[in-house]
Amino acid sequence: MNRQAQWESSLSFIFAMIGAAVGLGNIWRFSYVVYSNGGGSFFIPYFCAILIMAIPFLILEYGIGFKFKKSFSNILKSINPRFEIIAWILVLLVFVVTIYYIVILSWDFIYFISSFNFTWGANTANYFTNFVGGSSNLANVSFLLLPTSIAVGVLWFILWIISRKPVDRGIGLVSKILIPSLFIIMAIIVLYSLTLPGASIGVDTLLKPNWKTLLDINIWLAAFAQIIFSLSMGQAIALTYASYLPENSKLIDNVFVVVFSNSFFEIFTAFGVFSILGFMSFTNNVAIEKLISEGTGLIFIVFPRIFNVMGSFGRILAPLLFLAILFAGITSALGFFEPILNTISNKFNWTRKKTSGILCILGCTFSLLLTTGISSYLVGIIDSFVNQFGILLLIGIQSIVFGYFYGVEKILPILNQNSTIKVGKTWVFIIKYFLPVVLIGMWVIGIIKLFSNASLFEVIIDLIIVFCVLLSSIILTKTKISDKTKFIIIIF
Repeated sequence: MNRQAQWESSLSFIFAMIGAAVGLGNIWRFSYVVYSNGGGSFFIPYFCAILIMAIPFLILEYGIGFKFKKSFSNILKSINPRFEIIAWILVLLVFVVTIYYIVILSWDFIYFISSFNFTWGANTANYFTNFVGGSSNLANVSFLLLPTSIAVGVLWFILWIISRKPVDRGIGLVSKILIPSLFIIMAIIVLYSLTLPGASIGVDTLLKPNWKTLLDINIWLAAFAQIIFSLSMGQAIALTYASYLPENSKLIDNVFVVVFSNSFFEIFTAFGVFSILGFMSFTNNVAIEKLISEGTGLIFIVFPRIFNVMGSFGRILAPLLFLAILFAGITSALGFFEPILNTISNKFNWTRKKTSGILCILGCTFSLLLTTGISSYLVGIIDSFVNQFGILLLIGIQSIVFGYFYGVEKILPILNQNSTIKVGKTWVFIIKYFLPVVLIGMWVIGIIKLFSNASLFEVIIDLIIVFCVLLSSIILTKTKISDKTKFIIIIF
């Protein structure tokens, strides 16, 4: 029988949760979202989203996980056996996130190594396309980007080494080391960046408010979307981690610590990002608008080009930046991996070591399929579909399941028992009435945008994901564990 794991203290849980929340999106996505959605005025819908969605939903996840102390599938099964398939769909989608997330992290790993001698050269876009991330040219699907393939193997091995250990000696210990290191490294980068010539140009560009945007519903949706993906809401990560908490834990207090830490990190990092962009604009007489990019374009093309002209300081900042991204990525990948690891382990009564080994082999195999010459194109397709179609919908469904079919009122005593901050009727109203409407509404708008300009190839990839996830979920839901079943699974 698989014994339920447990953190030795709430501190391990907090560091693990911060590690799961603080990831690639905080470093390369948030600053672009702020800039493109009203600048300084964006912080109004941003903080509203934190107060009326992020905090309430995370409190729900902490409370449910702590009360049941079961895997996600067993929690939904205990509420209603028909809901078990919902859990499998979600944890499998989050496993898909882990698969492509490791690929993105492999790009950063390559750039971290390259940052010591600036292997990317003067044409940074060409380096990324030909050696690391590939392009959208489907003719390039026939070959592998070997450096990326090797980096993927290394990162999955690291994930296996950490995840196979008990949570406190694996994820907990690593998070306690990497998260403080990440914050220190990023503090060095940001504080130095603020002293660069032209830094004020970047900061002013970032924070310049456009108050008219507050009347645009899309700006509010962008704020809610940023919070959902930034904090990995509803992906069974918080619920799974909370199920490992010891008794007498201050659940609501922990939510505020994690949310504050995540928001502080991404806001603080945005100042560094735009300070560096301002420096490039100032020293090279280039309009800062031409430098601003989102995601991979910013980190793997624009920033290396900036480091090239920074002189000796660029030689220091470059390794620090890519190391920070690596630390943030590893702790987030562990968070994405944990729900499927915990759920499979409990389903088949396997040890953590065995489950981790099998899943890492499967995950590495699928990640390698994403290291062809169209790597970045494939990752972009899968990322958009899984988040906008699958996970967002399932977050809304969770708020309905826990709000109505289970009844969130049942966990109020558990939430308030040891917490300094208390919740009551307002929190219940948000979970039962407000969040389902907002989340399902966001899902509908997201689906319209997702498929309005989708190519045939993109639709095919999306359908393959749907088919594989649904088929696997049905099989896992229907599978009943017996001695014969165990024997067949072991042979497989």
